[in-house]
Amino acid sequence: MKHKILNTIIDILFPQVCSICGKLNQEGLCVKCRNMLEKLAIFEVTNENKYFEELISIFSYEGMVRQLLLTYKFHEKPYMYGCFVNFILKNKKIFEKLQSYDTIIPVPISKKRMKERGYNQSALIAKNLSKNLGIELQVGCLYKTKNIIEQSKLNKEQRKENIQNVYELKNKEILNNKQILLLDDIYTTGSTVNECAKILQQAKPKKIDVLVVAKD
Repeated sequence: MKHKILNTIIDILFPQVCSICGKLNQEGLCVKCRNMLEKLAIFEVTNENKYFEELISIFSYEGMVRQLLLTYKFHEKPYMYGCFVNFILKNKKIFEKLQSYDTIIPVPISKKRMKERGYNQSALIAKNLSKNLGIELQVGCLYKTKNIIEQSKLNKEQRKENIQNVYELKNKEILNNKQILLLDDIYTTGSTVNECAKILQQAKPKKIDVLVVAKD
């Protein structure tokens, strides 16, 4: 009862709004703005010759989607996860595909980056997809041991070198023979998710696929 009362007070003091237009909306994305995003969505599934099998992309990393992701990631607006989660869950094709996985794992960020930003943008999306899809969320198995130069500031070759040996895996037995969905916000060269998938392969999962909000 106390929990419900607290949530009601929070809703009154900080009502949820559409992340795009700012109008009051409990789901974080109004119908008008969802329809606008529908026109931009690509819902692309490609086979990759990497440590993971399929790459599932919701959008291209350009225009309004690019601006939304940058605002969400770098401008202290963690509530914007609702915009992306809402959009993904409302698409029947993607919803059904995502339900086939056993575990969802967000790409981790370093402790230093977490302290600076206050949240892991990929983890917020993964947590709420897990809740709504009814699949397991794992945020403690894969972790980042080093704080490195942001990948967005480097070229393709520098990114590959920069991301090497910065992730580690623990309790890997709980991922054995699982169908894993690795989640990240933006896919550019694929260096980050590929390195994560490489480490996750130590657990001998049944399959690893990658879901990204936007592909560059």
